[in-house]
Amino acid sequence: MAQCFVCNATDKERVLLSCLHEGEQKFVCVRCLPVLIHGGH
Repeated sequence: MAQCFVCNATDKERVLLSCLHEGEQKFVCVRCLPVLIHGGH
């Protein structure tokens, strides 16, 4: 089952997007994506 590499949410809980991180294909959820783009506040 696919899960967000930041918060571990699964594709049953949230929409996940595929990405490359440190040379590996991973998934990030739509809730964590803004934090990755803009940085933590």
